Amino acid sequence: MRFVSLITLCSFLFWGGQVCGQVSTDCANAIPICNNTPVNGGTSGFGVDDFLGLQRSGCLEPTSTGSIESNSAWYKFRTSASGQLGFNIGFDTSEDWDFALYRATNCNDLGDPIRCNFFDNSDEESFMGVGEDPSGNSDTLLYEAWLEVQPGEDYYLMINNYSNDNTGFSIQFSGDVFTTNPYDALDCSIINNLLGPPIAACDTEDVILDATIPGALSYSWYLDVGNGFNEITSETSATFQVAVSGMYRVDVMTGPTSNIISDVQVAFYETPYLGLLSDETLCFDTTPFNFYTKEEEALDGQDPSEVLISFHLTLDDAILGLNALGTNYTPVPGSTDIFVRASSIVNPFCFDASEQFEINVLEAPVLDFPSEVFICENSSQITIGPTNTSLLYNYLWNTGELTPQLVVSEAGTYTLSVSTNSFGTICTIEKSVEVIVSETPRILEIIVDDLQTNNRVELVTNNIGNYQFQIDDGPLQGESIFTNIPPGLHQVSIMDLNGCGSITEMVTVIGFLSFFTPNGDGINDSWYLYGIDSLEQAVIEVYDRYGKLLKILSENELGWNGTYNGKELPSSDYWFKLSYLDIDGERVEAKYIQNHFALKR
Repeated sequence: MRFVSLITLCSFLFWGGQVCGQVSTDCANAIPICNNTPVNGGTSGFGVDDFLGLQRSGCLEPTSTGSIESNSAWYKFRTSASGQLGFNIGFDTSEDWDFALYRATNCNDLGDPIRCNFFDNSDEESFMGVGEDPSGNSDTLLYEAWLEVQPGEDYYLMINNYSNDNTGFSIQFSGDVFTTNPYDALDCSIINNLLGPPIAACDTEDVILDATIPGALSYSWYLDVGNGFNEITSETSATFQVAVSGMYRVDVMTGPTSNIISDVQVAFYETPYLGLLSDETLCFDTTPFNFYTKEEEALDGQDPSEVLISFHLTLDDAILGLNALGTNYTPVPGSTDIFVRASSIVNPFCFDASEQFEINVLEAPVLDFPSEVFICENSSQITIGPTNTSLLYNYLWNTGELTPQLVVSEAGTYTLSVSTNSFGTICTIEKSVEVIVSETPRILEIIVDDLQTNNRVELVTNNIGNYQFQIDDGPLQGESIFTNIPPGLHQVSIMDLNGCGSITEMVTVIGFLSFFTPNGDGINDSWYLYGIDSLEQAVIEVYDRYGKLLKILSENELGWNGTYNGKELPSSDYWFKLSYLDIDGERVEAKYIQNHFALKR
């Protein structure tokens, strides 16, 4: 929230009447205003045409009067500090007002307005101006951008109403310049008056008017609360402590026939109060906390259109009206003190910052177990759940167990609910863990794509598990395919990363013709195997489709010519088996090789 200094242009009914201060319809007689000054006024007519017949001034165009003005009021102010400055013009939601602000030193050279707004009030809003709407309406069309001001700049403000009947308006100055210079952001020396500038005060303040003039003979005080000035016969001293809002006048006799008369407006504003606020306890997974319900507590029945509630992290910020928290606030775990301020919208200097409340965010339990675990098949059990536990929490698994940890032996999804009860607030958090049975690795098939420059071996398994693969003494890899494998005998392995075993097989990578044509043309006239020279005493057996042994080839023979007992065999499919001696000298049959080929004539 920004710090706001108030100027009120029309204070309303005092004992059935209305007290309105001086209003000027002409720029030449613009009413000087300064920091913390109430200026009362409704508008009727526009006096002389300050725009000399112009058809446009910034955003303003001629009204039904034929002039840019219809029911206007002119004010002037001078800055005495640098910073960001704005103002809020407050009015009845049924009325439509416009404004134009000029940076100028006199009315004969206004130039174009530096801020201007003419949007109608079809949305029935209650503020327009420069800066930010104090009601928090960020979608309004009735506000212009902040001003960056320097000391000694003069401004003229023209406020205009299209209605012939209006209830007046208020001006609240706002912006950072009133934070750095809360009492002298505007220059009050432009007001030449014995009693000083008009006074805006809270109903809790003492206001003393001082009309002291050296050598004065007597002082007479008068009060106008809407029905004309009436003498206060009991007040005859140079100072007067006032208690009610109104226009005050002092008549100072400086000689037998000479006197000085000075008027000043004093406006008292009701200071809002704060209702009692209860502490809040929130769960650890709570979405941002909304202060709306706390606003209702703080208002305690006061009108939200008259009282602004803001929330702060320090008491100093609450007192100064600085660094207000947003409507949605995300507190940190643990305890946080929130300080509350209730400000009068018409005079933010009238406030109460005497209340605070505590937001307690319960600490979330540490659920430090993984969301996926593996258990080996044929293994008995595994323990799941958090290792960091506390007696402050209640534990419940979806299986019904009430312990923090659970011993399981079957695959499935296990969900743990952890809850705590503090100050009547129950908070619960859940986490699930998927238990997967990791099967011992098995080789379903080894696909050897050989007889190529780049021989390829693929291990196929239909097991469930988290595996790595290896060929010979090569590196472990996540892929089950090996490339660039030289012909010969190779060891392939599958290893379970969860410690659920491994399997190793021997595979022979060879090459052979998928068909041969023994027709004597010198091309593919015989069938043979490639790459068996790395095998010990390799033997190849050739069979027909009925399993009849047709030929036994040793590793030194050149191949089979397609005959049996000297007779040519017909075109058909034939099979072969490959055997060799292993490292123990035992003859074994090679597995996982493609042992089918064709004879074509």
